[in-house]
Order: sequence, then structure tokens, then C-alpha cells
Amino acid sequence: MFAIPVLTMRLLSDESRMRTDQLLITSPVRVIEIVLGKYLAAVLMFLITIAATGLYAMVLSFHGEIDGWETLGSYIGFLLLGCSFISIGIFVSGTTENQVVAWIVTFCSLRLFWIMDFIQQGVPTDPVTSFIFLGVAIIAICLWIYFTTKNLLIPVVLGVLGIGAALIVFLTNQYLYVGFIGKTLEWLSLVKRYSPFPRGILSFDSVVYYVTVSAFFLVLTVRLIEKKRWS
Repeated sequence: MFAIPVLTMRLLSDESRMRTDQLLITSPVRVIEIVLGKYLAAVLMFLITIAATGLYAMVLSFHGEIDGWETLGSYIGFLLLGCSFISIGIFVSGTTENQVVAWIVTFCSLRLFWIMDFIQQGVPTDPVTSFIFLGVAIIAICLWIYFTTKNLLIPVVLGVLGIGAALIVFLTNQYLYVGFIGKTLEWLSLVKRYSPFPRGILSFDSVVYYVTVSAFFLVLTVRLIEKKRWS
């Protein structure tokens, strides 16, 4: 929660502050290679710190038996969770020139993912509120598409189709919206998907989800830098 924002806050924000990002953007290296280079460097540093904790397992093994699969699963899950957090931190770092702002926003974002299970317990479960939540989410996605592509037609069409489909489902079967907000937050929870790993269970769904989250924020970072290149 504290170390990863420190690890990622300077990766891109410092480039913007020092104006060295122009050298990176105009270099013959592709943007995706720049982002992956910084991401893998941060992951390697994170992996080194995790590997250092392996000494604890070694010491414990000298004084008793430890469950190898549970220990290995915990390390794999923790690494995947950290990789997801690092991708979020890199994206936030690319949105600002201030390192302190990057640290604060990254920490708050990770904290939000961390307490999402607690938030889930207090959200409304009625169909009307769930329908409004879905509508706001569709509008937010359409706005993001517009600011990313600068094309008004695509987000408007997607917004009309999305809200129209949601309205039809709401009018025909409101039961599907019962607890929709809680189910969405549960699906988005990064920490909840970590729970199978300490039990020695290598959850394929969790692995795919962590990889997808990492790829998603890395793609957003690439798009962000490319936008700076052409602006």
C-alpha cells in the first residue's frame, strides 16, 4: 500500500517534470516498449523485495514443517497482485508532473481497491439504484471513449445502445438488477481474488483477471503517452 506508490510515482511524472519525456516520445523506440521497460523494471524491484522475504520461510523450515503449496501460492498471488498495483501506479504517474500527487492518487486508488469488499456490504441492493448506477457507468465509459478518441459519434451510439439495452432489461426483468452494485464491486475487487492463493489454490480466473488488469492499465498508459506525442 505504501511501497508501490513510492516505487511508481517517479516513473513517468519525473520525466514530465524534467521535460525528458519529449526525448522519449521522439526517440525511435516505440511507446509500448518505453512503458513495458518501466513496468518490468518496477516489477523486478518488487520481485527482489518479495524474494528477500523467502528467508523467513527458510528459517521457519529449520524449526518445523511449512506447507509448500500454500507458501508458493501466497507468493504467486502476492506477485500478481503487486503487478496489478504497479500498472495502476504507472498510469497515475503518467497523468501528472508532481510526484507527491502521483503518490497520493495511487495510494488512494489502491486503498479503494483494498476496502472494496467493505464498501460492497453497505451499498444499496434495490433495482432502481442499480439501474441508475449502471447508467452512470455507461455514461462514464462513453465520456472516456470520447476524450480518448475525440470522436463524438462512437460514444453517443454506444451510450444510446447501452442505456437502451439496460432500460429494456430493467422493464422486463428487474430481478436481474437486485444486488447488481454489490456484485460489480465484488467482481472488481483485486484483494478478494487473492484469497484462494494462500490456501494453495492456483485460481485460473484470478490469474487471468490480474493479467487483464495489468494489461488494461498499461494500454491506457500507452494511449496517454501517444496522446501527448500528437498534441
